[in-house]
Amino acid sequence: MPHELPGRAPVPAPAGEFRLGPVPTAAGEFRLGPVLLPADLALLTGWMNDPEVDAFWELAGPPEVTERHVRAQQDGDGRSLPCLGLLDGEPMSYWEVYRADLDPLAAHYPARPYDTGVHLLLGPAASRGRGLGAVLLAALAELILRGNPRCERVVAEPDVRNRRSVRAFERAGFRAAAELDLPGKRAALMVRDRADGPAAQAQLPA
Repeated sequence: MPHELPGRAPVPAPAGEFRLGPVPTAAGEFRLGPVLLPADLALLTGWMNDPEVDAFWELAGPPEVTERHVRAQQDGDGRSLPCLGLLDGEPMSYWEVYRADLDPLAAHYPARPYDTGVHLLLGPAASRGRGLGAVLLAALAELILRGNPRCERVVAEPDVRNRRSVRAFERAGFRAAAELDLPGKRAALMVRDRADGPAAQAQLPA
């Protein structure tokens, strides 16, 4: 059954810089909605306990582990927003959209004002390995840049060992700008500049 919870409105990005409603992509209609607790907790906990996800997110465990991670953002200052991604009404991804220039990440690279960061988790195993990550990343990056003229770049910092994630960012128009030694991981700094990359209608690979 599609995950159409009452009251799941489009999410304002950090500082209210853009809003993402339904967006057509080559994979289907994509939209973000705010994570709702406790309604979404069981779903997210199941994803976090998938060994393939836990290898990089390190949030496996009882629901309280996932809840603490999400509530820390919801109860914060709005610089990072946890979101559920729905494709044709079905929940299939977890996102965090954050102000990278105001994040501890900014101490590790030459941040610019209004740099916006993204974290992506494709939840169901069936959603992985199909090129969906690249399609949705391209769509979100395009909307962030289109919706906030002050933001020149969308950035991400996947673990360098997560080659699937790095390739998805590359196919979505991000470039590998550097490798960063962050707490707990060596990361690939991926950057999507305003003038580069595909539009939201990125195509799934053949």
